[in-house]
Order: sequence, then structure tokens, then C-alpha cells
Amino acid sequence: MERSTQFTLLICSSFVLAAVAQNGSRNLTALFHVGVILDLSTLVGKMGMTSISMAVEDFYAMHRNYTSRLVLHTKDSRSDVIQAASAAQDLIENYEVEAIVGPQKSSQAIFVAELGDKSHVPIISFSATSPTFSSLTPYFIRTTLNDSSQVSSISSIIKAYGWREVVLIYEDTEYGRGIIPYLIDSLQGVETRVPYRSVIPISATDDQIMIELYKLMTMRTRVFILHMTPIIGSRLFLKAKEAGMMSEGFVWILSTGLTNIIDSLDPSVTDTMQGALGVKLYVPKTRKFNDFATRWKRRFLQDHPSDEPSELSIYALSAYDTIWAVAMAVQKVGMGMLGASMNGPKLLEAILMSKFEGLSGDFYIIDGQVQYSTFQIINVVGKGGRGIGFWTPEHGITRQLNNSITKGYSTSMTDLNTVIWPGDYNSVPKGWEIPVSGKKLRIGVPVTQGVPMLMNVETDPVTHLTIASGYCIDVFESAITKLPYAIPYEYVPFQTTQGKLAGSYNDLVYQVYLQKFDAVVGDVTIRYNRSLYVDFTLPFTESGVSMIVPVTDGKNMNAWIFLQPLTLELWLGSLAFFIFTGFVIWIMEHRINTDFRGPFSHQLGTIFYFSFSTLVFSHREKIESNLSKLVVIVWVFVVLVLTSSYTASLTSMLTVQQLQPTVTNVHELLKNGDYVGYPRNSFVEILLKQLNFEASKMRAYDDSVDEYFMALSRGSKNGGVSAVVHEIPYIKFFLAKHCTGFTMVGPIYKTAGFGFVFPKGSPLVPDVSRAILNLTDGDSIIQIEKKWFGDQKTCLNQGSIIISAPNSLSFCSFWGLFLITGVVSISSLFMFFIMFLYKNWHELRTIDTDKSVWQRFRSWARYYNKKDMKSYTFRIGKPDNNTSPSTSIMNGDSNVKASTGDNSPNMIIHSCDLYTTYSPPVEESSSPELSRTSTEDRLVNVVVSH
Repeated sequence: MERSTQFTLLICSSFVLAAVAQNGSRNLTALFHVGVILDLSTLVGKMGMTSISMAVEDFYAMHRNYTSRLVLHTKDSRSDVIQAASAAQDLIENYEVEAIVGPQKSSQAIFVAELGDKSHVPIISFSATSPTFSSLTPYFIRTTLNDSSQVSSISSIIKAYGWREVVLIYEDTEYGRGIIPYLIDSLQGVETRVPYRSVIPISATDDQIMIELYKLMTMRTRVFILHMTPIIGSRLFLKAKEAGMMSEGFVWILSTGLTNIIDSLDPSVTDTMQGALGVKLYVPKTRKFNDFATRWKRRFLQDHPSDEPSELSIYALSAYDTIWAVAMAVQKVGMGMLGASMNGPKLLEAILMSKFEGLSGDFYIIDGQVQYSTFQIINVVGKGGRGIGFWTPEHGITRQLNNSITKGYSTSMTDLNTVIWPGDYNSVPKGWEIPVSGKKLRIGVPVTQGVPMLMNVETDPVTHLTIASGYCIDVFESAITKLPYAIPYEYVPFQTTQGKLAGSYNDLVYQVYLQKFDAVVGDVTIRYNRSLYVDFTLPFTESGVSMIVPVTDGKNMNAWIFLQPLTLELWLGSLAFFIFTGFVIWIMEHRINTDFRGPFSHQLGTIFYFSFSTLVFSHREKIESNLSKLVVIVWVFVVLVLTSSYTASLTSMLTVQQLQPTVTNVHELLKNGDYVGYPRNSFVEILLKQLNFEASKMRAYDDSVDEYFMALSRGSKNGGVSAVVHEIPYIKFFLAKHCTGFTMVGPIYKTAGFGFVFPKGSPLVPDVSRAILNLTDGDSIIQIEKKWFGDQKTCLNQGSIIISAPNSLSFCSFWGLFLITGVVSISSLFMFFIMFLYKNWHELRTIDTDKSVWQRFRSWARYYNKKDMKSYTFRIGKPDNNTSPSTSIMNGDSNVKASTGDNSPNMIIHSCDLYTTYSPPVEESSSPELSRTSTEDRLVNVVVSH
């Protein structure tokens, strides 16, 4: 009995010790419950589940000493929003999970995130990429990029290949719609239009998808951006291949929804995608990545033995890194048994602060989202995507990733490797085509009666087809033939039932904006207000608005024509310099040259005669001073240039035919109140009103050369006009027919010329513009002009170029010469006065020292008026040919002595040392030199002698 009791106690004690031991073990390891919501029937769901399982195993195998353990509770949402929300509710309430990984789809994440926010349970999704709920709730974390991050890489591809129009194809789900606003904004940034958006419901049947694809084939745009999940995207490509839309000329660009798992798609699907381009998140292929990829493929086959082998995708990597982030956060927080509402905020903060090197790259979260920056551009060739380049926010498109790269942002096609396009073609598709089964382009043409050489529209009475001809039509058709593709088109007249132009040219252009015409061809001017609604090609004619005016022979053979070669200011300026130069010479020669002495009237006449005689180089006065000679040399050169220019200008006026326009500018028309003509239904009417022309002075005419001719011939006073304001091409055509009696004046207003009209963003615009450049750079445009206007070069020159006499020469044309002679004259005069003061200062400073300044100045002037007896011209020994009377006396010339007389005051001079060599000429002498001495000089000499 006692032994039995002891045995029983021993057994009980063993159980108690075992229970205590078991309870102690549980206290050492904290279990953390995590819910997982995935669509387990989808490829992404299967990939994610495999990665999540491996992540838990790998994490705790590497961190055996951690005291926390994740316990996973997996729920299948079955691709249903309600099912996903119900699974989340069940996990939070019944399983008391502290966090939920998932859900898989963006549409599901909206509802699940709200539940997590209310329960303070972090929701971490590695595959919900819609940008519409980036900041949905504080408890929603995205461990992958949202779709808006890829739009810049896609638009860079569009810009690199120069496509101007794209069609968006996306599924009608939250995932499909979320990216569209961002994508459209990015495409507008590279000047690319989105003329159509194709929305595919997820419930669409194959027939419905085919109908939508046929609709796309009837459009001209051939560039498609596809944003779909793999399930519906695979179906669409199968039908696109069947419809013939994976052939030459088509362009398909895939978003990350397909490209991130393209290597795992069924081969029958990837075979239909051959030639497509796409972008996907780039993951560096490290050794760690390669080792994991091998293990992951083996594990995926174990988990899903009935499925096709799959390649590791970014979704699988993100799922793996997500579990690691949660496990690290749990260990850091050290959770207790407090419940989800108490643990949630701490766990959320720990996850947001996570930073480590994951399999998908550096794992760190900003604004509730993991950050990635590099996309790889792929070309679907063979069984998967072949990398052809990369895109980064810093450098744009680049062929290779290089951390030391220094180039700027690039969107160049040359930075990508060669692409194999749909249909196995290497040439870049132009991005649009005229639909095979579509209608012809409707080309609107204006019905005008004025200038058939420019534009003429008729209707065939038998076939009732529109026949267009003229210069503009030939330029358009020649440009179309130079395009590398064929464009079917037909001309549609813009006319009323009476066959008249159905409105203005602005109305015609607006028809393209209203999509009633696909283009407009004709004499349509490129205008700013029109460019707001349509696009123009490059101009194919000369630009500008000018005037047609009559010309008259402006030759005026009146008696005063000899004054016309020089302007009034040049006449007056020349006269002033003539007088000034003569005055300068007189000042410097007066004291030493008898030619510049004598009575006041004689000296004044000498000044004028000397200066003006230089016009014909006939001045006889001898110049003694070197400074005077310098002034005369420079002045004679100026006179030579003036007389030569005057002669040439006068000769032209008398001999050259002077065809002068009756009106030279618009302001003259306004000043005179003349009538002005303009073409009816043209923007010229608005232009004239802007130039302040009154409506009563404006006369509209049909665009007819003959009407313009009659109006100009009658003139403004006889019911016509003084000028016709029109565009330069029309004026040239008018002058081609009426090449005499009229000319072109202007331009008075700048325009861009004629251009062809196309809808905004039309891909035809750059191609046709290049074709126009090809025409104008070669001989083709010349041949077209000769065809319609003949060889009118001579006639056009006579009519459009004003042959007139040269304008009168102005002072501005010779101010440099006058400046030179003025500087030389003033400098010489200044040097003369310096030398005069230097030589005579000792006499000047003693003259009238007790008098006023003005009196002293007058005394100095009288002193200056005397002859400089020290000058070479008055010294003994002067050469015979210049012998003065005083020299003759000193040499004992008997004739001079006899004429002078012994009692003459001149004889007293010999007793004066100052004037030893001086003897003034005798007044009675018959010598011309002697007779020039003035009475004033003799009186001064007598006073000095005494």
C-alpha cells in the first residue's frame, strides 16, 4: 500500500515536472500570428506563397537564437474582393493576427486596408501596385513600387522613337485605371497624344476582345501601351495574334504587370508577344540571388507539381523580403500577449524603420512604400524578355548601367540595343498607318475664283468627282509621293450649294478641328489663331504681307535738279567747312604772306575765293606756312571726294530711268486718306483695321488678278484704290501677269507663308514637312513654278524691283571726312597760336599793361595784324623768283630807288635795327607785288620808323 502510494506520487511528480518544463519552454519563445491573403489559383499567388514559406524557414534557420516566431495563417481570396475582406475580418477576429501580408490585388487592398486601420493591424502588400491608394491609411504598407513610378520610363521609350500618338489598352479594374492619369500626363510631357483609350472588362469574352481589336485596326495609330494583369493580358495577345496585329508596323509596349513575370508565362502566350517592348523592375543578379533562384525553382515545383516551371520574379522576391522585414520587426519589438490593438502601433513603426539588403535590393521604406529606381527595358524575343537597355531617373535611357556615368538625361534611340519588332523586322515602325479597310483621307480644298494658278477646284460633270489643280495642289501631291508609304486620299470642296466658298479660310481650317476634314490643302496661311486648333506643316511659299502699287517715272528735269545730289544738311555742312578752312588759312598766313593782306574787303574776298577755288583746284595764292600746307592737303582730299560723289550722283539722276512707286508705305496711305484694296474673306481685313484704316477707306475684291488691275489703274480718286494689300505669293502672281507699271512695296506685315493643315498631333505633319523640305531644297519646286507661271524672271524683275536713282547724299555719309579735316584744321590753328605766343610773348606782355583786359586784347590783335618781319618771306636772301621790293632796295636796284625817292620814309628804316631788312613796297610802283601793300601797312611802318 505504501509502495503503491509512493509510485503514484512519483508518476504525478513526473507529470508535474513535464508540464512545468513544457510551460517554461513556451515562455521562452513568443509566437507571433501573421495572416496571409493571396489568390492561390494565380501565378503571382503561387509564387508569393512559395517565397513566404521559404522566407520563414530561412530567417529562423539563420537566427536560431531569436525568441520570437512567426505563425502563418493563410487564406485564399479566390480573386474576389468580398472574399478577401471576409478573410481579413476572420484573421483579425478569430486568429488574432498581429499583421496581414497581402492582399494580392489593388481592388482588394482598399477594403482590407480599412479593416487594418480600424484594428491597428499593419497590412503589408507586395503586389498591389495601383497608385490611387498610396496613402490610403497609415497602416497600409506597400513593399513594391506603385505603377506611377514606371510611366516616365514608358514615355521615354515613346520619345526615343519619335511616336506622336499612342493608344492605351487597360483592364477595367482598380489596377488598370489607376495608372492612366499619370501615364497621360507623362506622355503629354513628351508631346504625345492619346487619341483613344481601349478599356477591356475583366469579364470580356474572346469575341468581345476581338471586336475591340478590330476597332483598333481601323484607326491609324499603331502604337499600343498595354497595362493588364497576366490573366487578361495573355488572352488579349492570343487574339491580337489571330487578328494580325503582331505583324509589321505594329508597336506594343508592356507595363510591369506583364513584364515582371514574362519569363514564367506559358510559351504559347509569349509566342504571341514576339517583338513587344516593355519595362520591368531591375534586380541585380548577385551570387545570393542566383543561389536563392535555384532553391526557389526546386521548391516551386515541389509545391505545385502540376504547374509549368516558373522563373523567379520581382513579386516572389518582394514577398520573401516582406516576411524578413516583419520577422525582424517582431524580434525588435519583442511582442507580449497584449493583443493586436496594443502591439499594432509598435510593430508598424518597427516595419517602417526596417532597412536591410534584401534579395530585391536595398530594402527601406519611404512614405509607406519601398523605394526602387532602376527599370530594365526588354524586348520579347524567344521564350522571354531580352534586355536592350535601362532607365534611371537621373540619366534616362542608357545601354549599360555604370555608376561613374557623367552624361545628362537621355531619351535617345541610339542608347538602346537593336530591337526586333513584331513580324521579325529590324526597321523602326513609324507608329501609324492608313487603315487597310479604312476610308480615304478627306482633304478639304477651298473653292476660289481668283488665282487659278495657285488653286483651282472643279467638278467633273460626268463622274461628279472633285478635280483640284494649281501650284498648291502640285506641291502637296509631290510631297505625298516622296513619303515612304502610300496615303489614299480624296479632295472634298469647301463650298455652298451654289458652288461658292462656304465661309472664310478660318472656317475652312476649323473643319479639321471638327473632324469633318482629315486635312486641308490650298493657299492657307499659317496663323497663330489657327494653330490653336490644328497643326501646320512647314511653309512652302515665301512669307509676308505687302502692297501692290502703281509706279511712275520719277525723273524730275527741273532747273534745280543740280541741287538734288546732296541733301540740305550736306550743302550747309560743306559751306560751313569751306568758310572755316579759308578762315584758318587766313589766320596762319596773314602775318607772313602778302597774298592774305590788304584792305578788309580784299582779305574777306581772299578767304572765300581761296576756299571755294579748291573745288576746281584753281587757287593761285601761294601758301607759305607748313601748317597751312597741311590743312590745305587734307582739305583738298575732302573736296576731291565730295566733288566725285556729287558728279556720280548727278549723272545717275540725269541718265538712269527712275521708276518710283506712287505710295511708299502704309502711313502715307493713312495720311492721304487713300482707298486701299484687300482680298475678300481674308485675314488682311483684320490686319488693315489693326493698322487704323477706316472701314470706309477699305474696298474688298474677289481674289482676282484682273479686278486688282482695274482698281489700281483707276486709282483712289476714280473709284479704285491706291494700293492693294495682299500676301506676297499672290503679289508675285499678279506681277507675273502685269509686269509693267506696278511694283511691290513692303513687306508691311510678317506671316509664316502657306502650309498644309492637319489635326493636332497628326503623325503626318513631320513626314509631310520633311517632304516639303526635300522639294524646296532641290529642283522640283522650280519645275512646279515654271509649270504654272512660266519663266517669268525678267518680267518679275521689271515689275517687282524698283529701279530708281540713288538717294541724295547726306551729311552722315561724309561725317568721317569732315571730322578729319576739322581735327587737322583746329590742331594746326592751336599749334600756330602756341608758336605765335612763344615767339612774341616778350613784346605782348609789355603792351598796355595798365589797361583793361579787353583793351589789352585789342592791342594784341593790332599787334597780330602786323607783318612778321622775322618771317622767311621778308628776310634778305629770298630767291629771285620771289624777290620782294625791300630786297631790291637793299640790293641797290636803281629803278626801285628812283621810284621811291630819297625823301621817302622808307629810307629811314635802315636806321632801325628791328626792321633792317624791311622796306615796304612803293605805292607808285607798277609791280603787282608792290601794289598789294595797303595804306594801313605803310602808316604803321612810318610810325615805327619815327
